Amino acid sequence: MRRRIKYFTTFCCIFAMLSVLTGCTNQIALFNGQNLDGWKVVSENPDTAVSDVWSVGDGVIRCKGKPLGYIRTINCYSNYKLHVEWRWTDAPTNSGVLLHVNGDDKIWPLCVEAQLMHENAGDFVTVQNGSAITVNGERHCPPADTLYKVVPKQHGSSEKPAGQWNSYDILCKNDMIQLKVNGVLQNTATQSNLTAGAICLQSEGSPIEFRNITLTPLKKTGD
Repeated sequence: MRRRIKYFTTFCCIFAMLSVLTGCTNQIALFNGQNLDGWKVVSENPDTAVSDVWSVGDGVIRCKGKPLGYIRTINCYSNYKLHVEWRWTDAPTNSGVLLHVNGDDKIWPLCVEAQLMHENAGDFVTVQNGSAITVNGERHCPPADTLYKVVPKQHGSSEKPAGQWNSYDILCKNDMIQLKVNGVLQNTATQSNLTAGAICLQSEGSPIEFRNITLTPLKKTGD
């Protein structure tokens, strides 16, 4: 498992370095507005049809929220600015943006989550033992016998009511991760031991929509 994670992370770093060397510093549309090309669907029930959970229409990704799972970028990334917009179309519950995803495709992969649980957007969640970050001088990693550890946001909720669009602006620079919700800086983590990987959007509760999913590679570590 550790060897597989090491190889996956190495691939991600090489991909990111090649992007910089080839001048790929412009904004990348991770979602083309038409289909899920560039994404892989992962579900706790592999017999469920993709269309029963995920669909695309009017430039929006629609997720029914059940069963549990996510869509994952085929490519992996490091050192970037990520913009994601989301809204709840029914009673808001839970979802997340998974960052630096490594290892096997399983429902709770090794990663750092940017929380989307209603009124908790801006929380960090370290998922699986082996994912660790530092916030306000305190180290956060799930103990070996637990699945995750929540690191609360620094301010009150800056989310909009259900039905309205929200924005996540996420900065991943070297071992630092910064979360802004609707323009409000909610959390900053440093010393993340995961610095490269895939990006996922979760199915974890009730209907949610995503749009305008863009990634801007950083030109250099000082950006």
